[in-house]
Amino acid sequence: MVAAPASPALGIDLGGTKTEAIVLDAQGAERWRQRIATPSAQGYDAVLAALGGLVADARQALALPAGAALSIGMGTPGSLTADGVLKNANTQCLNGRPLQRDLAARLGQPLRLANDANCLALSEATDGAGQGAPVVFAAILGTGCGAGIAVHGRVLIGPNGLAGEWGHNPLPWPPADEPRLACYCGQVGCVETLVSGPGLATDHQLRHGGTLTALQIATAAAAGDAACAATLARWFERLARALAAVINLLDPDVIVLGGGLSRIAGTYTVVPALWGRWVCSGGVREPVRTRLLPALHGDSSGVRGAAWLGRDRAISA
Repeated sequence: MVAAPASPALGIDLGGTKTEAIVLDAQGAERWRQRIATPSAQGYDAVLAALGGLVADARQALALPAGAALSIGMGTPGSLTADGVLKNANTQCLNGRPLQRDLAARLGQPLRLANDANCLALSEATDGAGQGAPVVFAAILGTGCGAGIAVHGRVLIGPNGLAGEWGHNPLPWPPADEPRLACYCGQVGCVETLVSGPGLATDHQLRHGGTLTALQIATAAAAGDAACAATLARWFERLARALAAVINLLDPDVIVLGGGLSRIAGTYTVVPALWGRWVCSGGVREPVRTRLLPALHGDSSGVRGAAWLGRDRAISA
């Protein structure tokens, strides 16, 4: 008997500011893509409606008849509780809501949902920058700071759904003058408060004034602006400290960075040059062999991982 061809795989990457959808065929070739602004300021119902619209647009673009198979996977900020409601999402209108159940009811079909950083880890460990590496730590540096962990190609979740929640640990080894900012999670001094895009922008505003975005700061620093260069140097050092703690705990073969801040020039040379100061050496200095790499699929990595999520089962409890 000849196996039926795999149905198209729709992936949705639900972000704090943008939402992207992609359809892949069985070989991973792109068949359709669309990006919209996330209407999070308009509330939960507006987000649900926007997601439903994306799925309808995908079906129409593929000319799929009603009832035709379409696997759907979605990456979201935060993670699901045992009761199926979302927690730890920096898009706060999603917290406490049964997003997977509500969207499945709206669409009339099941879908798989995972943390957006887990989708990044799945994509990059499968056919990206971490392909073939035993342990991959994949971090999203954007509106928030999330991360996923893939071991031998399988993404870890954990009994509390918290594996890889790197952004909500304390930013380690802080100097005395480092600001300790309140985080939406209820703690103070989390990695996310200073290493995310809004965190970088807030740090610049506190030190130098102005309302520049993170990427505007990086651009100005590259053009020779001294204040922006100083802000970027602090960000590099903070990222190095935060990732050194990951290396001390997990010792991954590869750390992959995604999200808007992953494109900041110099990250992949400056940060590894700094992190050895905090990586545990037992008094014997040697090179840190963990590789720091940009996501091979760039901005598409998370949404590609979401597409494979709907079809694949490479997620471990």
